[in-house]
Amino acid sequence: MDKQLNPLALSRENLVTLLKKAGFRDMTAEMLQEDIDGGVPVNADGTISLVKYMAWIIREVHSNGDNESGQTATE
Repeated sequence: MDKQLNPLALSRENLVTLLKKAGFRDMTAEMLQEDIDGGVPVNADGTISLVKYMAWIIREVHSNGDNESGQTATE
C-alpha cells in the first residue's frame, strides 16, 4: 500500500487493504467487486472514493431496512 493515500481516489487493492486495517477484517477483492457490480461509484480512472463508498454502504443499509445487528431500522 502506498504511504500517501488519497481517500478520494484509492486503487481497489489499497481500498481493500485499508478497510481490513480499519476493522473490516473479512473484506476481499471479490466482495468489493460485488459492491461495484451493485452500484458503488467508480472514478473515471478506476479508483474508488472511500467517502462515496461509505455513503453507498450507508444508503444500502438504510434502504434494506436493517443494520449489522440484523435489526430493522425501526427497532
